Amino acid sequence: MQTHLNALFVLSLAITGCASQTAPFNGGRWVDLTHAFSGETLYWPNAERFKLEMVFDGTTAKGYHYSANRYMAAEHGGTHMDAPIHFAGGGETVERIPLDHTIGPAVVVDVSESALSNPDYLIDVADLTRWELTHGRIPDHTIVLLRTGYDRYWPDARHYLGTAERGDAAIPHLHFPGLAPEAARWLADQRQIKAVGLDTASIDYGQSTHFESHQIFAKRHIPIFENLAGLEPLPATGATLVALPMKIAGGSGAPLRAVAWLPNR
Repeated sequence: MQTHLNALFVLSLAITGCASQTAPFNGGRWVDLTHAFSGETLYWPNAERFKLEMVFDGTTAKGYHYSANRYMAAEHGGTHMDAPIHFAGGGETVERIPLDHTIGPAVVVDVSESALSNPDYLIDVADLTRWELTHGRIPDHTIVLLRTGYDRYWPDARHYLGTAERGDAAIPHLHFPGLAPEAARWLADQRQIKAVGLDTASIDYGQSTHFESHQIFAKRHIPIFENLAGLEPLPATGATLVALPMKIAGGSGAPLRAVAWLPNR
């Protein structure tokens, strides 16, 4: 019950706009895990990129200032959520994902040392069990965040994605770390996590052609958070994640605002 109340309290803070750089109460701080959306935002090479167009910005005929824009973008790009429908027929669309799957305790598995030295690095079960030897068993119903360190390259597509090319022809040239399918299956079945996220463009590594890890999580109703930013300050255990997507009816994915509450140690 206390855990449930804490999650509701965190959600109420986020909704009311209290989730700022300094905490509205003693004992911790908020960290923003979201890349800002702009013309520099990275998308899959063949996806529509973010566009912001000014509608009006200036003084109206009645003498007051008014500013408004319109935007357009693909669902999957920048810091965003993959809903289960993205890779599982009949899976949940964005608006049907329970809030409980987007808010809760998070653990951070840091594989940056290996990932930064190998752009095709696959996070495997050994990485996860090695983490458990130090920090204990990953609890059921936890959000698992995988830190590769790749957010340092954002928004340099050549380093972040492995190529700056655009279009279908660029896809075979993608190189970035991801989660091995056997590790995805282990997290979903042996640890029963409720969500997973990482700081690369896809939960499957850049050279994947069948997107097995996407399929595994989607079929088990587990949302995926991709292109996260700033995971470095998060402790291995003890953070609380709030990852709220734009509520797009029928969406296979959506832009995401992700923040984490870090208690003082």
